[in-house]
Amino acid sequence: MYAFVQGKAFTVADVPDDLAGKREKLQERAVNKKAAASTPKKVDKSALAKKINAQLAGVDLLEKLTNDLIRSGMGNMNAKVASQIETQAKQLGNAYLPGAQSALHRYTKLFSNRDGRFDAELSATQREAVYSEALDQLTRLHALIKQGRAYLSARLDDPELKPETGSAIAAWLGHAWQLAELREAGLMQPNVELAQLAFNTYDDVARAEHVDTGIWMNLATGEIQQTQTFRPYKAAKFIKSDDSFFQIAQVPELFVYPGDRNPRIRWEAMTPRPATKKDFSAIREHGSGDFASLIKEIKNQLKAPLADKCPVAALNFARIGSVGQGDAAVLVAEDAKGERLVLTDTRQFEEPDCCHLLHLLPPKLLKGQTLVARFHHDLDARTLRIKPLSIVAADEIVRLTY
Repeated sequence: MYAFVQGKAFTVADVPDDLAGKREKLQERAVNKKAAASTPKKVDKSALAKKINAQLAGVDLLEKLTNDLIRSGMGNMNAKVASQIETQAKQLGNAYLPGAQSALHRYTKLFSNRDGRFDAELSATQREAVYSEALDQLTRLHALIKQGRAYLSARLDDPELKPETGSAIAAWLGHAWQLAELREAGLMQPNVELAQLAFNTYDDVARAEHVDTGIWMNLATGEIQQTQTFRPYKAAKFIKSDDSFFQIAQVPELFVYPGDRNPRIRWEAMTPRPATKKDFSAIREHGSGDFASLIKEIKNQLKAPLADKCPVAALNFARIGSVGQGDAAVLVAEDAKGERLVLTDTRQFEEPDCCHLLHLLPPKLLKGQTLVARFHHDLDARTLRIKPLSIVAADEIVRLTY
């Protein structure tokens, strides 16, 4: 290239045979891929029935293990019991139920420390908090058993039945969605522009993998969606990790996975462009300025046992500040009507603590801006609380996580 810029002459030669052969194979592969996408996929009814029967047997095992946990009681959970349950849970992975396996692991990991080891030194207050969360996890396991068995039985009776798209039950039961399936199900959105609001990489001990999570907003609709890259421990070095993205992603075809408020998204190609004030303005316009109405929506979502327990939303706040004095002081976000939400880092192990960073921000960022926050239900206090992820101002996005 340097020689070409300097004006040096080049002789034109024929394309080498090996390179021409590679080009032909690439073109042939592209044609075959396009043809395969337009050809209806045939269902191997025998293989499907075999898989579903294995999954139904796995659901029976999950029910047995869950009942054993209930009978033994949360107070009797110890390292030995947790290890036995996790060993038996490996059979769920063999039964094509990775979602059920990780759900069971999340229960046992509640009794572990951040290193994944059983923690027998929890204080009485900490144990009470763990018990509240454990009860919620048992409720989720019960719902997964009930809904999973009904869904699998229906698919066994009708092999032509398409995977459920109105909920995430198919993914819970181990269905790996292909882009062609999502397109066929009408879950592809053309010509979408996305802005990343937050990004975080965390170690999911229950699933034994690293997870790269990006929080994005569709600039046209205001929908908040997420990208997820799963990198299992054993294969992490072979899978490229995601990273923060500070531009606007122009996506010709956006594939949206079945889910609730913040569904997973994916694309094959995108073109970046610089973010402008118009983009920040669009994000702010999509924020909710009525906390009471938003709280009602979130509560309705959390009533579903298999729903995402920590949804993300954009809130237009009037101000952020401390209420109370001394140890009783708490950070709150307040809307224009005086409705408040408590800010906290509690139980958000997937993302780093960041509430303390708010005190370091310029005062102008704590008034009349848009807060991107993750909700969670404090089961002990019986109130909704939020974890701040970023603040969107008129000309920038200030990220509080990494």
